[in-house]
Amino acid sequence: MAKIRTSRIDRLLSSMGYGSRSEIARMAKTGAITLDATKLLDATQHIPVDPDLPTRMKINGEALDPLAGLVILMNKPLGTTCSHKETGSLVYDLLPKRWNRRNPAISTIGRLDKQTSGLLLLTDDGDLLHRVISPKRHVKKTYRAKLARPLDGTEADLFASGHLMLAGEVKPLAPAELDVISETDALLRITEGRYHQVRRMFAATGNHVKELHRERLGGLSLPDSMAPGQWKLLSTEEIAMIFQ
Repeated sequence: MAKIRTSRIDRLLSSMGYGSRSEIARMAKTGAITLDATKLLDATQHIPVDPDLPTRMKINGEALDPLAGLVILMNKPLGTTCSHKETGSLVYDLLPKRWNRRNPAISTIGRLDKQTSGLLLLTDDGDLLHRVISPKRHVKKTYRAKLARPLDGTEADLFASGHLMLAGEVKPLAPAELDVISETDALLRITEGRYHQVRRMFAATGNHVKELHRERLGGLSLPDSMAPGQWKLLSTEEIAMIFQ
């Protein structure tokens, strides 16, 4: 059986963004921190960090946030940026404010540009992040593209060839799969994540992407019921679907 780690209350809550250690010490003294309905008045106390801790600990009467290792599925809206540093609307602004102070930090797994919407994953699990984006894993990313001009019928073979070279690149793209939905709509599945790759692939055929939306990552799909800007935490089973 794996050994359950312990942590000081102030260190744990500080790493989860609830405040500095001194602020958490003051919270404890006021009775704001409870475990199994018992007030924890000493923030230097060590407690077991069990997986069920978020269901047992409350901060100001509210359930504790998820522990480290969380994975978030978001329907990224248009106009938001996958960055901690840029100005304007950021995807992190859609999460609880204190989550921006978590350590380890929450980061996006890959990026969608400002004018691309759809399935975006965020996590504080560095190992998972690298597994998903690793070229060795060949995790497929499925995009729906609306194009400015009708497809000419040559795109599928070109994208699947493994010979397409993007402007400024020295290595051809890995084979990709194109499914034509209509004259100006298509689904494209790629296993790489080069800069603006989908847009540049269609540009190489003389076309222009007007709208771009990511629908799937591996075997994980964006729920139809999830509106732009909404997000949810993924279960272990849902995370496993990424690699299916």
